[in-house]
Amino acid sequence: MFPRPARRFPTAAALLALAAALTTGAWAGSGTTERHRPAPVTHVPSAAGSSTPLSGYAVQSTAKVGDSAAAVSSPGYPARGWYPAGPHSTVLAALLANGVYADPFHSTNQQQIPKADFEVPWWYRSDFTVADTAGRTYLDFSGVVSAADVYVNGHRVAEAARVAGAYTRHELDITALVRSGTNTVAFRVQPNDPNKKLTMGWLDWLQPPPDRNMGLVRDVLVRRSGPVALRDAHVVTELAVPSLAAADLTVKALARNDTDAPVTAEVGGSVGGVRFTRTVPLAAHETKSVTFSPAGTPGLHLTGPEVWWPAGMGGQPLYELALTATVAGRASDTAHETFGIRDVRAPLNSGGARQYRINGRELLIKGGGWSPDEFLRWDRGYAEDRLRYAVDLGLNTVRLEGHLEPDEFFDLADRVGVLVLPGWECCDKWEGDVNPSGSGERWTDADHSVAKASMAAEAARLRDHPSVLSFLIGSDAAPNATIEKDYLEALRAADWPVPVVPAASDASSPQLGASGMKMTGPYDWVPPGYWYAKREGGATGFNSETSAGPSIPTIDTLRRMMTPAELDTLWKSPDAKQYHRSPSTTFGTLRIYNKALAGRYGAPTGLTDYVRKAQLAQYESVRAQFEAYGRGATDTSGPATGVIHWMFNSGWTSLHWQLTDRYLDQNGAYFGAKKANEPLHVQYSYDDRSVVVVNNRHSRAEHLTARATLFDPDGTQRYDRTVAGLTVPGDGAHGRALTLPSAVSGPARTHLLRLVLTDADGKEVSRNVYWLSTSPDTLDWNGTTWYYTPTTRYADLKGLASMAPAQVSATAATTSSDGTSTTTVTLRRTGSGTTPALMTDVHLVDGKDRPVLPVRWSDNEVSLWPGESVTLTAQYRTADLHGSAPGVRVSGWNTAERTVPAA
Repeated sequence: MFPRPARRFPTAAALLALAAALTTGAWAGSGTTERHRPAPVTHVPSAAGSSTPLSGYAVQSTAKVGDSAAAVSSPGYPARGWYPAGPHSTVLAALLANGVYADPFHSTNQQQIPKADFEVPWWYRSDFTVADTAGRTYLDFSGVVSAADVYVNGHRVAEAARVAGAYTRHELDITALVRSGTNTVAFRVQPNDPNKKLTMGWLDWLQPPPDRNMGLVRDVLVRRSGPVALRDAHVVTELAVPSLAAADLTVKALARNDTDAPVTAEVGGSVGGVRFTRTVPLAAHETKSVTFSPAGTPGLHLTGPEVWWPAGMGGQPLYELALTATVAGRASDTAHETFGIRDVRAPLNSGGARQYRINGRELLIKGGGWSPDEFLRWDRGYAEDRLRYAVDLGLNTVRLEGHLEPDEFFDLADRVGVLVLPGWECCDKWEGDVNPSGSGERWTDADHSVAKASMAAEAARLRDHPSVLSFLIGSDAAPNATIEKDYLEALRAADWPVPVVPAASDASSPQLGASGMKMTGPYDWVPPGYWYAKREGGATGFNSETSAGPSIPTIDTLRRMMTPAELDTLWKSPDAKQYHRSPSTTFGTLRIYNKALAGRYGAPTGLTDYVRKAQLAQYESVRAQFEAYGRGATDTSGPATGVIHWMFNSGWTSLHWQLTDRYLDQNGAYFGAKKANEPLHVQYSYDDRSVVVVNNRHSRAEHLTARATLFDPDGTQRYDRTVAGLTVPGDGAHGRALTLPSAVSGPARTHLLRLVLTDADGKEVSRNVYWLSTSPDTLDWNGTTWYYTPTTRYADLKGLASMAPAQVSATAATTSSDGTSTTTVTLRRTGSGTTPALMTDVHLVDGKDRPVLPVRWSDNEVSLWPGESVTLTAQYRTADLHGSAPGVRVSGWNTAERTVPAA
């Protein structure tokens, strides 16, 4: 559930600040400058094995600093007029936090930020103190975008040619420069160009930030140790599959003597309650690998291990490794790693599609493309909220195409139970040698070195996380032989434990062979029936990125991100360029989407009408995408093995590619996905009119009853059939309940289909409502492009416009405990008439009618027939009410909006 213990949010003021930050997109600023607040000083303990992140920086453009690098990087330098920045921050993120620019997420404000300011290097300067210099001191960091000269106490310790690439990891021994008291570290960060540097870019996701994310986007650690340092500690796990009855653990680390004299170290530790130790003699500056395995330490053979599972399949237990190197009876260094025990395999099936198995069980990958904040601002709470949304939606995976998040992200994924599919990004420098349609420059010898070092660093960082499912060493294109060889050597050296995939597209590499994935689109609007075809992006194989494109947010979000004039263009001007869609000429407008919306539902009459039609369209399209793949997972021919909705979220205020918006509001796309991915689910098939039950639980479902009823929009019943005694095996299997007739009586061209699934006790376990047409959408398959398949005739759903208003009563009450509130809402279709209330939406709001977010609804966007009622629950953090009483705003396709108290 989303609410977290109160200790995560210690004060009401902190909660209000976070809420305001998420609302404005500024995150750390109030609109006033903080330039005169000095950067914090980091106090580094003397204890061997300590690892302390620098707590912040002062930043300034080199165009405004005339002093020498030696002066800037020396203690006591005044840094007047510099901007304070957080512990990991891009240049623009720091300026936004200091109120230099208006909210870049609103309107076209971001266009007003001058790009020229970021075409020169910027200084990052931080002070840290040490009490003594008896031990050794190191700087340990990655996440430099794009490169940096590094200085300590007036001396350059690394040049930009060495510190290049967003993912390379660097350890600099600064022992000889560190002095007791205050010390200074400074980075002169070079401008970024993702087409020329192996860093990060955005392609067509959003309007790219003017600074192109230059800065330090991960922690810079100050590490202390004695004569012997421990590095590269990790645990290799081997789980007995399919029994899961035993697991072998192999602990590995490097012991490094950083002195000019030989030493003898005792390296020992514990994992899972098992202790071990070894004497390690080391010559001057020698490094040795230290390994503890079940052969020498029988306790590392575990019987009955606690096995890690994705959410919904089991628990997420984690183990802790603790290592210590001791020299002459004193601790010299320590290492700590958290890991999980699980087994991941991904062979190609008989049709050449990649089929994942976790702990011996086949798994349909259901996921979304993950986007960080556009300015790479890390907020642990915000990331956790989004990961918990993924679980709420019934997804099991998020894909990271580049933009590999900080360590905390993977820690959260481990604990929440969301699988992660990381990999390198497409189309820019990362694919400069292999993607002729991309924009990246070809690689130099130096780039090959940076790429291999990047792979080695990320492999070492991610290998112990049980949430990590694979690594995609290519995206739109697979690496060539030279690049693949470097990547695979780095992965093998790191004891990489899970499958390596050559590309997210249908491509091959010399050693790995075929990817077993496809990247056939679509990326723009297609009708729901599209997903059932076993071709292009339809439900066969593993589709690594796909969706029906635009995802219009709720009207609350739209009014926060756009001006009234811009909102008019959404529904009045299909061919108008939409800044909040994409910089791409392909995806720059809403032409395809708006044409389909008008063609199927009727031309919008205003903004409100446009948004409500968009929610219906997005609900049915996203639902169909996941339902088609869910039904196809156990097909004997061309089974569906994976689908990644492109995308899960957006890094800014967007009009496309999102299941949840920037502010964590939930629209039709969100609830369509949530409905499709229910644990036990009844659904309609657009291809053959069958009604099937999909069982995503592990155990068999028995004694089920499915009922299908067809209505005219006015509520006139045209067909009704009930089938009892259904049994459906588990693990994604499906069973056919019935097939709808090809035609029913009556003049209506639009119908509503209500599906209800009940268990042996008559309890409703799944309910699903569709709007269908007697003239279905017709696709021009021969006209398919890389991003969509045209529709030559639209389904006639205009009959929905004739639905009479439907009355829905709503009562609500709220209980609160330990910082968490639960609001219970009962909706009932009241009043006269036979017309159902279609797509009734419930929004939780505070005293100012602002959405309370994040929130987890048991269900939403529900449809009710006369006399029917439903009880929904919403869980959220009490502090997100901002001290006011909750309210419930109820609206729907044919239900008037009103707000009722929910205290």
